[in-house]
Amino acid sequence: MALSIGMVTVDCADPKALSGFWAAALDTEVLQNYEDAFIMLAPSPRGGPALAFQLVPEPRSGKNRLHLDLGAPVGERQAEVERLVALGATVLGERGDPSVFTWTTLTDPEGNEFCVGEQEGSPLE
Repeated sequence: MALSIGMVTVDCADPKALSGFWAAALDTEVLQNYEDAFIMLAPSPRGGPALAFQLVPEPRSGKNRLHLDLGAPVGERQAEVERLVALGATVLGERGDPSVFTWTTLTDPEGNEFCVGEQEGSPLE
């Protein structure tokens, strides 16, 4: 038996708005919309699993237990961070060691944390 990750589903208060943010962030589009309660995005043209957004009644509490790590081409991390902020993300801070690997931690419009790093062989290259 061999398993693979086919989709990552995010519980959220507003699947339509959050899927719009992530579709723009990942340069993809809505693949299926089930009455704005469950929305699936097409996989990014650069690879990785599909994302879905599921309406839940309870608010988010605490830090996420799972987060996405996005890769930017070398030299383009800051430009990608600025683009994501323009789409509605919030920067939490810079992390890492500039001599080895540095990344930016952000939140999406519903407060879910994710990171943007840059390295050779990045999925966004």
